[in-house]
Amino acid sequence: MVAAAATAIAVTSWSLPAYATPANDLLDALGVPRIVELMRAEGLEYGDTLAEDMVPGGGTAGWQSTIDRIYDEERMLATVREVFAAEFGDAETDPLLAFFESPTGQQIVSLELSARDAMREQEIEDAARAAFRDLEGGDSRELAAISDFVETNDLIEANLVGALNANYMFYLGLVDGGALQMSEADILTEVWSSEEETRADTREWVFAFLLMAYRPLEDGVVESYTELSQTDPGRALNRALFAGFNKMYDDISYALGMAVAREMQVQEL
Repeated sequence: MVAAAATAIAVTSWSLPAYATPANDLLDALGVPRIVELMRAEGLEYGDTLAEDMVPGGGTAGWQSTIDRIYDEERMLATVREVFAAEFGDAETDPLLAFFESPTGQQIVSLELSARDAMREQEIEDAARAAFRDLEGGDSRELAAISDFVETNDLIEANLVGALNANYMFYLGLVDGGALQMSEADILTEVWSSEEETRADTREWVFAFLLMAYRPLEDGVVESYTELSQTDPGRALNRALFAGFNKMYDDISYALGMAVAREMQVQEL
């Protein structure tokens, strides 16, 4: 990705039509449009934090406008749909749609969305993390089922890689925007220096989120979900979802780095 393309990402808004395809039907059944809506809300909040930490002058009206454009919901969703479809390819959708469009599948989706929305509140996130720490190391059947689900879907490593890649793209945006002078090796060293801390935080968040989300489910539902994840369609789904959301976050992170660099240069002038 070149700097000019990323700059365009930061300042323009576009969308692709959501054609009725099996892949789009599957994303809709998974509640992905609502997930992206929540991610935009999280991004706007992160923009405020970023302004406090890195933007000279803080969250000005101009900065808020830039953040609003970077976290363009239509573009975010279009990116996920496009990359998901390409990565999912011709994998079978029927068993996945049968599961996620069923009452049980829709309950899972609804619970995941509710938990993600709730964990935007720091107190609720802290409580969810504490609940996981209380169970960790014990013989909780609930935690064992969640652990199998996490391992089957490689959720810790996949989320860790996504986070580190996003951090890399943010630094790259800062460099390409002229705010920092770092080689690619310097950026990689800086990003990987946080691997252990990021891994621990990612692990705790994933378990806290899933325990909170899936607690109302009847016995055996998480196990059934895990079994679906072990099938070829389930693995294709997991791989394509991570590809789509990681591309979305990479684009956003680079645009954020460029935006911060631009603000720094304006202040210097």
